[in-house]
Amino acid sequence: MEILKTRRAVAVVALAAGLLGGIAINSGVKSASAAQDATPLTVPSPVQLSNSFSKLAKQLEPSVVQVTSTMEETAARGPRNRRGQPGPLDDDGSDLFRRFFGGDPFGGGIPQPPRRAEGTGSGFVVDKNGYILTNNHVVDGATRVKVQLHDSTTEYTAKVVGVDPELDLAVLKIDAGRPLAPVHVGNSDGVQVGDWAVAIGSPFGLEATVTAGIISAKGRALGDQDHQIQRFLQTDAAINPGNSGGPLLNINGEVIGVNTMIATSTGAFAGVGFALPINLAVNSYNQIIKSGKVSRGAIGILYSRNQKPELLKAYGAEGKEGVFVTQVNQGSPADKAGIREGDIITSFNGKPIKDGEDLVSLVSQTPVGVRVPVTVLRDGKKVDVNLEVGDRAEIVAGDSNRGRPGAPSRPGQESSKSVKVGVSVRNLRVNERQSLNLEEQTGVLVTEVDEGSFADDLGIRENDVITVVNRQPVNSAEDLRRIVAGLKPGDAVAFKVMRSAPQLGRSGGNWQTFFAAGTLPQE
Repeated sequence: MEILKTRRAVAVVALAAGLLGGIAINSGVKSASAAQDATPLTVPSPVQLSNSFSKLAKQLEPSVVQVTSTMEETAARGPRNRRGQPGPLDDDGSDLFRRFFGGDPFGGGIPQPPRRAEGTGSGFVVDKNGYILTNNHVVDGATRVKVQLHDSTTEYTAKVVGVDPELDLAVLKIDAGRPLAPVHVGNSDGVQVGDWAVAIGSPFGLEATVTAGIISAKGRALGDQDHQIQRFLQTDAAINPGNSGGPLLNINGEVIGVNTMIATSTGAFAGVGFALPINLAVNSYNQIIKSGKVSRGAIGILYSRNQKPELLKAYGAEGKEGVFVTQVNQGSPADKAGIREGDIITSFNGKPIKDGEDLVSLVSQTPVGVRVPVTVLRDGKKVDVNLEVGDRAEIVAGDSNRGRPGAPSRPGQESSKSVKVGVSVRNLRVNERQSLNLEEQTGVLVTEVDEGSFADDLGIRENDVITVVNRQPVNSAEDLRRIVAGLKPGDAVAFKVMRSAPQLGRSGGNWQTFFAAGTLPQE
């Protein structure tokens, strides 16, 4: 080792000598300019550029906070995610012992002290008295919530005033001993695609990080049950883990959204971020500070998210707008008002309805107990009804029609093959309906669906029960053959179909209704 060090030292000395020699040799030679016609660069005096963004950042930084949530889990059972999978604290090697022997491998089953896990998010002050808006998922399940203000090392204990799980919002309250600087709330209805958007938050725990982009889309629906009433602003302003709950701002420094989630395959930002429009957040906030909770309207109907124009056409509508009612919950506000399955809702409280997203938005924002006029299209004719809006929490809780459909096939009796639509059906006997727990007295059982056929394309499956075609009841296989025979290529065709989700110990199950519609292709 000493030899190596010595050699290294010699090499350095030799290199230094060579450099000195080079300097001595060149000092006597007049050097010509390498680029005689080039002008030297100069650095200008410091000036503030892009001052709109820098002013915005300075203005908003005092209002944006970092939120740290602490979750406690027992050592014998590490934190688990929402799907019930082991969390990061389970990956300690002792899980192998727990699996085979149970309890703690070294503690003999003695209860262990709880372990703590922390998560970090963002939030922003909306009231000088210490009220803060953030995402519910930032504080959900936390045993302790701390808030840190900008340019401060003090962590304030926060009280969760109330939450709105459906919009993923939470209202916090801290006592900082002084008035805080609240944000300026904008109007998200005025946002346009292409507008500048600025996000501020604590991605990866890096507080007061400012990113900029544009509004990429408005009213973005994610199309799943968990985000039914959320319509997001989409932005390419960088949003990363830790940004959740922070503000999305317009170029004037007004809050237009609450940064909520990203679309990514890696867990990091990929150019697609989503913020809840501030107008929706304000409605929830005002309810929470008043009563500690949020209530929303509902009318008790089901509709298809993938509604096809052919379905509306088959039921008498001339245009593509409106919401086709696939089911009316018994005893619901819609049921009491006389709305029926197969109606097309075209207006709610005097406002035209374009699609299901429109209807959900209007109904959910209507106060519970308010009576509103509703217009439906029934058999091609307008029908006006008055409806008292119900409580969404109560109606959703009482909705048992949330399952996946399918039913066993039985050998049988009179059958029919409808070549035009590519489906074979047969009649159902009374005892079969009883064994299948099928209360519907009409309909024929699908015994086969031709691959690549019209019925196959519409999603009709073996063991479905077809009850109606183009508003005409199907009581037998002959009925279906007759109705289909009257159809011609280019006609809009709508099937009312029932499908069963088998229940434990039963051959049938929870039957659900859906509508499948399309344009009959050329034979």
